[in-house]
Amino acid sequence: MDPHSRLSQYNHRPPKAGPPTQNTRTLPMDKQKQAGPQKRQFDTSTLLLIARPIATNSRVKKSQKLHRDIHLAFVNDALECKSQGSSEDFDELVRQFNFKGLSSDAPAPGPQLRLWISALSHVVSRLERTHSALPEAIITMPWTTMDSQFVKSYTSFIGMLVSARPEYLSLVLEKIVQGLTYHPGTNTLNFAMPESSSAPLTRRVIYDRLHYLLRHLLVLIPTLPSTLQNHLIRHFPHKRLPLAAQVTYIRNTLRIAEYCPELADRILATIVDRVIQIDVEVQVEIEEIEDNLDGAGLEEVFELDPFDTVVGQEEAEQEEEALEDDQDSFSDLSSEAEDPDELANDPDELNTDFRHVKDMVDKLDTILTLVFEYLNRPSFAVKPILSADSPPSGSPPSTPLTSENQPSTQAQNAMALDPELEKTTRRSQFHALLSIFDRAIIRTFKSRYTQFLIFWYSSLDPEFSDLFQGMLVEKALLDENLPMVTRIAASSYISSFVSRATFVDKESTRNVVSVLCDFLTSRMDALDHTLSVGGELTGTYCGMFYAVCQAVFLIFCFRWRDLAEDQVEDVDELAELHAGRSAKKWLPRLYVLERAVSSSLNPLKHCASNVVVQFARVAHATDFIYCYPILEANKRSSDGDPPQRTPARQTFVSPQANTELNTFFPFDPYKLPKSSSYIDGVYREWSMVAIDDGDDDDEDDEDEGEDVDSARIGVSIARTAPPEPLADTLGASFEAMSISPVRPQG
Repeated sequence: MDPHSRLSQYNHRPPKAGPPTQNTRTLPMDKQKQAGPQKRQFDTSTLLLIARPIATNSRVKKSQKLHRDIHLAFVNDALECKSQGSSEDFDELVRQFNFKGLSSDAPAPGPQLRLWISALSHVVSRLERTHSALPEAIITMPWTTMDSQFVKSYTSFIGMLVSARPEYLSLVLEKIVQGLTYHPGTNTLNFAMPESSSAPLTRRVIYDRLHYLLRHLLVLIPTLPSTLQNHLIRHFPHKRLPLAAQVTYIRNTLRIAEYCPELADRILATIVDRVIQIDVEVQVEIEEIEDNLDGAGLEEVFELDPFDTVVGQEEAEQEEEALEDDQDSFSDLSSEAEDPDELANDPDELNTDFRHVKDMVDKLDTILTLVFEYLNRPSFAVKPILSADSPPSGSPPSTPLTSENQPSTQAQNAMALDPELEKTTRRSQFHALLSIFDRAIIRTFKSRYTQFLIFWYSSLDPEFSDLFQGMLVEKALLDENLPMVTRIAASSYISSFVSRATFVDKESTRNVVSVLCDFLTSRMDALDHTLSVGGELTGTYCGMFYAVCQAVFLIFCFRWRDLAEDQVEDVDELAELHAGRSAKKWLPRLYVLERAVSSSLNPLKHCASNVVVQFARVAHATDFIYCYPILEANKRSSDGDPPQRTPARQTFVSPQANTELNTFFPFDPYKLPKSSSYIDGVYREWSMVAIDDGDDDDEDDEDEGEDVDSARIGVSIARTAPPEPLADTLGASFEAMSISPVRPQG
């Protein structure tokens, strides 16, 4: 047969669309003409096979709509029945959001709960007071452990709920803030991510979702910050809680301060208040802690970022240990605690005390580091507003932060630095710190490190440094309505700041010293007048006189090169001065110190001994004032010789305030290992300015120093060496000065 014939078997091809049926048979050639209708029937069946209906998105959506309608009908009936007194369906609805009875092998409740949440979103305005159990169950459920799709639905529902029913806002905020704290146990967080997620459920994911919800609410409710503030303050962790609890909550609150600027100042003030509490509790020197604990753990504050801890995988032993430590710590607050004197005699208790101090120092160092990082972060021109259309899954929404609290590279690419915004933000933060300093820091004598926050921040702009110095001078010298203790503290702050801050230039130093010396001049004039009429000086008069004298003494020790009219750079030039080959002139107002130290008020006796002895050495080395005869006379007087009578009242402040004056040096060397990186570059160590004039001439001048009449008080050009007992170990005296109480020896 011709292969091209229409009757050829090669022309029997299967249809182009769809497979042939299984029961199709090939008819004989002589009957194909008679099978016209059958052939048409075959073609029709083939077309039916080709047009067979399949599952489409529309069918899936139709099925989902049917399920939503069923859930919505059930919700409507449950609410209606509850309003009429029948609560069976309503209770069943509430149980859908109760996970306490859910077994570990139960299917993930996310898809079903999304249907319930979607249905409730349509009737949120119908939730009356009688239905309060349902919103409360939804608010308290562990939604942060669910899949990201449920997080999106949940966030949208909560936004609608608090908008329609503001009475639930406080409960929502309470649960959010509670979630931002650190929980040692994970019993309430025992739901892992869905099986479709490959990322483990870490605390970072949970905190990101809480911030996501909070930002969504801030967009909906502009007045939210006033309500949120009280919740944030109330849940701030106690200072005795573990380091992880402090780090977690402070990092979360500082993150809130970034996207809610209305609360930034209050959050910062709350954190600083907690820093002060911890700072004051640290009662021993860092060196003493290192000596007794061999410095263990001081290099690394904490090993693991608590944000990266996988939920449900914490070590049970660590949790139990943390809880036991918490109980022990809080038991110390009991009025039934043991006598401290008895504990001091127990070596084990003493070691426990040192461990406690070390833990507190670690907390202090870590919290200060977090605050420094927050204050040092850049300001961006655009910060995207988070919407419920882009819920977080495992990465932070909007502006992701690294462990160092800095914007990630991805976030930096999406935003641009704005110099004007940066300047405005810096100025706002500085004034916030200045207000905190005025309210809390300057009134706390025993804080040692908290004040370095404003010390460092003042280094960022000359304007800040000038404003800080102006405030201190005003408090110390001009505002006579302030308590004298506060004025004395301001004097200590201005002297320590000018002495230690490398960013305070020569002009500022001379201006501050000039103002202080003008104050001393006025006091000396008043003293001369009082002596002439036979009166007595008030305690306030004497107290401020000694405080300002000590301030000038301290500044002179550190900044004498800037106070000289002719700049002296090195010791060789000092040697020329001692040899009489050149004359040295000082800031004119500085010469009032000659008058002050030779007065009957005798500031060399009442000021801090470390400052006085070091001032005497520097003043002698620079040919300014020779003070050693006065120091010798004061020493003999304190050893039992009757003191000279003076009409000035020598008891100028209370014994406690007098002790504080002699021990309070606000900007002592910064010894916290982690946060010190922010201070090192702007801090002046004593070794940077100390005079090393050698001891070559000590023996030659010793006899001459002994012949000086100790009763003669005034300026001496004699180039004698200081008495040996006073000069001993002076090179390190300023490095050893500290405001921390000195523990009794023995």
